[in-house]
Amino acid sequence: MATLAPDLHVVAGDEDFFRHFGASSAELCGRSLFDLLHPSAPSVLREHFSRLHDGRRTRFTERVLGYHSRGRVFSGKLTGTAIQGRSDRLSAIVVMVKPDDERPAEEPPPTGQKLLSPLEARILEGVATGASTVQMAAKLYLSRQGVEYHVGAMLRKMKAPNRAALVSRAYAAGMLTVGTWPARVRPEFIK
Repeated sequence: MATLAPDLHVVAGDEDFFRHFGASSAELCGRSLFDLLHPSAPSVLREHFSRLHDGRRTRFTERVLGYHSRGRVFSGKLTGTAIQGRSDRLSAIVVMVKPDDERPAEEPPPTGQKLLSPLEARILEGVATGASTVQMAAKLYLSRQGVEYHVGAMLRKMKAPNRAALVSRAYAAGMLTVGTWPARVRPEFIK
């Protein structure tokens, strides 16, 4: 749990809040909540916080992806509650973050780690757009078996059982751009 100023900067928090994000109170206090969340979060959350600020709502719950200081991404629920002062104006917002329980083997790869070759990045982008093996092979001048080899290598690397899970884990790890089509692998993940 943490307390945010009306401008959404962290004012205070409990041990669990700081532990979820892997940093101390000194490191997180004064930072914007959006600095701690995946880039996909702001558009939806800004609307929720706007409603709290305007008094149209007193509480909301939304699924988010957060960044741990060690570069890991975690998913969970964020609940925001408006705290009103004496003049019925918003004086603070209390947020509670409840991460999903995941087994360590199920964690997506750490962010910032260069995991993919340029060819694997192009293949992952193809998988994310729903391109077939034959379509990717023609576009990348590879054989079908070559494409399947690279897809299989990424499935093992990301510990994903199938292509859909591969794309899901890539999004969860922040490897793919959010809010654009077609999705692209972010450069910091390419060797």
